[in-house]
Amino acid sequence: MQPVVLAAFPNCCCYPLPIHFLHFNFDHKPINLSFPRTQSQFKTLCSLALPTTTTHDFSTPQQEDPNRTNSYTYPDQKSTFLQQFYSSVSQKTVNNQDPDPENEEKEEDKHPKKTKFLGFLRVIFTNMWWTDLKAAVGQRINVEGLVFSVRVFVKDRHLALPHVAVRDIRCINWSELRRRGFKGVVFDKDNTITVPYSLTLWPPLRPSIEQCKDVFGPDIAVFSNSAGLLEYDYDGSKAKKLEGTIGIKVIRHKVKKPAGTAEEIEKHFGYKSSQLIMVGDRPFTDVVYGNRNGFLTILTEPLSVVEEPFIVRQVRKLELTLVNWWFRRGLKPVSHKLVSDATQCVKDPHPL
Repeated sequence: MQPVVLAAFPNCCCYPLPIHFLHFNFDHKPINLSFPRTQSQFKTLCSLALPTTTTHDFSTPQQEDPNRTNSYTYPDQKSTFLQQFYSSVSQKTVNNQDPDPENEEKEEDKHPKKTKFLGFLRVIFTNMWWTDLKAAVGQRINVEGLVFSVRVFVKDRHLALPHVAVRDIRCINWSELRRRGFKGVVFDKDNTITVPYSLTLWPPLRPSIEQCKDVFGPDIAVFSNSAGLLEYDYDGSKAKKLEGTIGIKVIRHKVKKPAGTAEEIEKHFGYKSSQLIMVGDRPFTDVVYGNRNGFLTILTEPLSVVEEPFIVRQVRKLELTLVNWWFRRGLKPVSHKLVSDATQCVKDPHPL
């Protein structure tokens, strides 16, 4: 018998797409394991105390010593474990048998091949690995955003225009917004207060975040298409980690921006959306969602585009080009009842 060779592979990590390199460590030498060739070696390997008594004659029934305490039984006697095992197997076999052939045909009619195939797809699509894959791809390609982008481009172009644009949140005058009657602030995450796919606050923004907390107190939250979104953050682990690092509540939600209503946000704050501020870096995502639901919308520049995939950078350029073109043609953003000119609420408005 040839020896069996087992090689221990190191644990692997799954990174969000695109994957550049996968490194495997082959420094460890494989361990050679051989099956024992003799009975004594087999006893030693398995650490079993096999009986060393003399050979028994099993042609006649054996009388078991009532005083023996170990679990050894003679071959003509079934152990309790085997009885339970064979009993369960026999019961399953009987239950799986259909005594009536007509019933079998009815079952096939009730469960056609299409239903079986859909059931198979349902299992595949609900597996944890598929959820992780959707998270990696979905955060780069926003299908809902593409659908709304077509709608905005065709007939609702004003929804993509922010009330005011700034370089970053350090240019926002939180005290003035509070004085105008606003009750809370909703931040996007990626490229608004964190670099893409990071769960920590971008350090230069911390003073502005602290000022925002001083003005609005606990009425600050994050509403993101990554952390807190049920589809991609199914166990809430990203939301919990982000809350721990930035000290701001992350709203859990089911629908990806720009789709969906403001119901979950309004429920969290206890205020109407018209009393809240939406701050984000994407015109066709954050701004469209905010304008559709009555928020005051503030557009920021992205903090870093280095970590963004190529397709996201190109879509962002297209969005900003369209927004600038519509502004130059005289198109105005949707009006807001609490403030007529949002440029008065920022320190350094950014010209679009």
